[in-house]
Amino acid sequence: MIVPFGHVLILAGLLFLMGILCVVARRSLVMILLGVEIMLNAVAIILVGSSLLWQSLEGQAIVLFVFAIAAAEVSIGLALIVWA
Repeated sequence: MIVPFGHVLILAGLLFLMGILCVVARRSLVMILLGVEIMLNAVAIILVGSSLLWQSLEGQAIVLFVFAIAAAEVSIGLALIVWA
């Protein structure tokens, strides 16, 4: 692994914190969904980093499911924008 695992954890933690702040601070449903999207990306970064650290492919396989959930969430957000 080229990047130290501690740096991956710091990056993912900062992204997750930004997502939480976006969810808590905003009143708009679209911005709340954007915050949840940022949190899902932070989880995906941690899963990929840990799977590379432990030389296991399960984390990367789970990231594919996380991306599918994120795509469904984006489609819901787009439907809210178009419908409103």
